[in-house]
Amino acid sequence: MKHAETQKRFFEQLDGFEQMARLFEFLPGVSFFVKDRRGRFIALNRRGCEYCGVSSEEQAIGRTDHDFFPHQRAEEYRADDEAVMRSGEPLVNRIESAPESAGSPRLVMTSKIPLRNRRGAVVGIAGFSRQIEQLREQSADADAFSLVVDHLHRYYADALTTTQLAKMAGLSSSQFERRFRHAFGSSPRQYLLRVRIENSSRLLIETEQTISQIALACGFFDHAHFSRSFRRIMSTSPSEYRRRHRGS
Repeated sequence: MKHAETQKRFFEQLDGFEQMARLFEFLPGVSFFVKDRRGRFIALNRRGCEYCGVSSEEQAIGRTDHDFFPHQRAEEYRADDEAVMRSGEPLVNRIESAPESAGSPRLVMTSKIPLRNRRGAVVGIAGFSRQIEQLREQSADADAFSLVVDHLHRYYADALTTTQLAKMAGLSSSQFERRFRHAFGSSPRQYLLRVRIENSSRLLIETEQTISQIALACGFFDHAHFSRSFRRIMSTSPSEYRRRHRGS
């Protein structure tokens, strides 16, 4: 209790949040952000500004994800924000699409926490995200899987099994599954599915291939399997996704 009071007294004497927020400018490859209940950006570090395509934090304050990112991406981010604020529980190590152009194959690992006022009411969220590739370089557990993750990104269309991936990492299947979840906040199958969906999103926008051709090219059994998986993650069908993003 004594230590908690010491901590509380120290932070209460600080002159605003801004001076602590400056620290986040120096986190390499980490996007830090604060949003209010309406999803408006209140604080953003340098990497966050790069994602939003602005040169300074001031250009993003008061604007939302919908002002910077493709509609589907913005909807995904907003849904996560709402879930955190509604439940009052943090979202930890969620693998999701990078906040870049639609169809980008990059993935990020995101964590968000609810922010409360002095009365205990949730008034917004704070969070950060890191690209998976950068995470592999910084995490001891994740680094042990660098070969496996590189393989997943290169050969996502192949019929990969957990047993094969575990052997590549020099682990038993149960050890591999447990340590992969610890490193990436996701099972190997969930991670692979997200990689496949991200690459299929890119092909939907950039090529004239049919839905069935894209399904097979990205490792899905058939058109139906692809459509079900795509809708579950992207909350829309492949054809609607293609129409919407080509239209924009």
